[in-house]
Amino acid sequence: MAKRYGYWICTVLMALWLTPSGVLDLMRTPAVVRILGHLGYPAYVALILGAGKLLAVAAILYPRTRLLREWAYAGITFDLLGAFVSHTAVHDPIAVRATPLVVLALMTGSYLLRPDRYRWGSVRESVRAGSLAAR
Repeated sequence: MAKRYGYWICTVLMALWLTPSGVLDLMRTPAVVRILGHLGYPAYVALILGAGKLLAVAAILYPRTRLLREWAYAGITFDLLGAFVSHTAVHDPIAVRATPLVVLALMTGSYLLRPDRYRWGSVRESVRAGSLAAR
């Protein structure tokens, strides 16, 4: 029971961070464009990041997307590690650098605590078990 609560707490907090962030990226708000410029990225990168964040949230929250969920977790990992490295490269304050790592910790908790029915490997194992049982 604690594992299920931990999964949902981490997943909801992660989604609550990624969703508004993705929307602001897609809207290319002045603050987003300013931050991307400060990091050395063109403004159009916001469209890619915003779409990726929102699609990742949808894939993680929708229960029938085992393979897409794996890709979503990977994409979020790349995004957050890239954000950490980018903020570190321009010598942003520690609090700014740490924010992606905090969200990465939530994402890791969500990934590690997810139920077996949401895991990609459990599909292959159940198919194998079913085909072996049929023999």
